[in-house]
Amino acid sequence: MPKIRPISDLRNSANEISAYCRSECEPVFITKNGVGDMVVMSIEVFEQQQALIKMYEQLLATETEIKSIEDFRSLAKKLKAGVQEKVQLK
Repeated sequence: MPKIRPISDLRNSANEISAYCRSECEPVFITKNGVGDMVVMSIEVFEQQQALIKMYEQLLATETEIKSIEDFRSLAKKLKAGVQEKVQLK
């Protein structure tokens, strides 16, 4: 269950929020006037999330590259088959 705290707790309980974020490896959602405003998390968790995002971006780029290679191979096979067919007809 997410931890939700009012923005005033950043001023009054910053050390407690910091300790929670580090010990639980969970973010704390901060509200302002009863509405979600920001998220506080440990640097370690933030860096892990950024690393995951970068890894997913690299995976997507690799998958796209592999698909283009497979498309090229398919096209090359069709062209080769067409050339072989024309050579056999002569």
